[in-house]
Amino acid sequence: MVAALGFGLSIGLTAFAAGALLQLAFPKSSALAEQGIAWGVVLLVCGIVTYVAALQRWGTVTAVGSAVAALRAPLFGALLLCAVGAVTSAFASSAGILSALVPLAAPFIAQGHVPATGLIVALALSATVVDATPFSTVGALVVANAREEERPQVYRGLLRWGAAMVLSGPPITWLLFVLPAAGRP
Repeated sequence: MVAALGFGLSIGLTAFAAGALLQLAFPKSSALAEQGIAWGVVLLVCGIVTYVAALQRWGTVTAVGSAVAALRAPLFGALLLCAVGAVTSAFASSAGILSALVPLAAPFIAQGHVPATGLIVALALSATVVDATPFSTVGALVVANAREEERPQVYRGLLRWGAAMVLSGPPITWLLFVLPAAGRP
């Protein structure tokens, strides 16, 4: 932490170097450490992170969000923005997705047909109820820490949960927070 924060060194490289030094300093106590790592989960998360980074780099999320924001039906557009938030957040950082989608919600809010607070709450909830999918950091940690024989069952359970939240979260939050306040001054 001191090397990264105090001297501006790369946190990843510093962590890798610290791990290598610990391995060299205590070879007996860390001899079987790599056998306890859920490599399938590590590869899954690395692949998803790479894929999402590529989508964000090429502007896919912004392009989809902009297409939704260009719709002339503000209430339907708000629902679609919530759906885009849920789907993309199932694989990426909720905070990162929200920082991309909130500015796209501004035109709907500016038109006055969609309540600002309701839409922001609906977007935030839609993007965060999916955080326990096995593709997210939280879900991947749960899968990785499950006993080896339970991992497939935990993975499937989190996958079902995530799919249920992607399908139900946006319409429920839209119905609860956007629709009731729509059209109010």
